[in-house]
Amino acid sequence: MSSGKSKTKAPPLTEQEIQANYSRLQNDLQSIASKIGELEQEAEEHTLVLATLTEVLETEPDRKCFRLIGGVLVERTVKEVVPALQTNRDGIRKVVATLTDQYKSKEQEFDALKRDYNIRPVVRG
Repeated sequence: MSSGKSKTKAPPLTEQEIQANYSRLQNDLQSIASKIGELEQEAEEHTLVLATLTEVLETEPDRKCFRLIGGVLVERTVKEVVPALQTNRDGIRKVVATLTDQYKSKEQEFDALKRDYNIRPVVRG
């Protein structure tokens, strides 16, 4: 894909540096995956609430609705809450997309480390 001239070889790492990088990348991947899972669940919860409130919005847009904002329960109307929830859900989805890109990038870095230093998982049985 790219020419050989554009790739510069990094200086060889010590065994401790390789282990540290391996552990760091593994932890980063785990952390990002966990955050993606949390946010996807939160977006799904927003979607479920929106499905319910959309039905109410059609028939009773001025119906009382309570929403937790920063740990405080506030009273609003359905027509005020629905757009805010949609905005929040869309924002969460954008963050998930960004984190997914970060995950893919870290995964490529991790794969490159394993490939460059011929790292293979030890199978214990």
